[in-house]
Amino acid sequence: MKGLRLYKYEKLCSKKTIEDLFASKNNSVKSYPIRLIYTIEPFKGTPAQFYISVPKRKIRHAVDRVLMRRRIREAYRLNRDIFLPILKQNSLSVNIAIIYMHDNICDYALVEEKLKNALTSLAEIIADYKHQ
Repeated sequence: MKGLRLYKYEKLCSKKTIEDLFASKNNSVKSYPIRLIYTIEPFKGTPAQFYISVPKRKIRHAVDRVLMRRRIREAYRLNRDIFLPILKQNSLSVNIAIIYMHDNICDYALVEEKLKNALTSLAEIIADYKHQ
């Protein structure tokens, strides 16, 4: 990656891929109020693609959902280097769905802390994946 910018190819847009991701619910990491659902695959062009979901059932107002999506996206952008070197080193790709599970809006500091914890756990899982 060049710098800290988020590129279009890093966003998970394919409906089929997103459906496959949610079908594999056993591959998840929780760090409340964040939950990561992931699939690990052999390298396929981009090391990591992500999708952010803030359910309408949890946060009713669209303005608040967009705010949480922005906070999560920013935290991911700044902290994705936790697991990207491990992916490149092992020639793997990962698709990640980041789901916000809390009923209220959280501060950015809390979102970043919990996302860091979840991404660190994911990095450990990726490191162990190659040894299987």
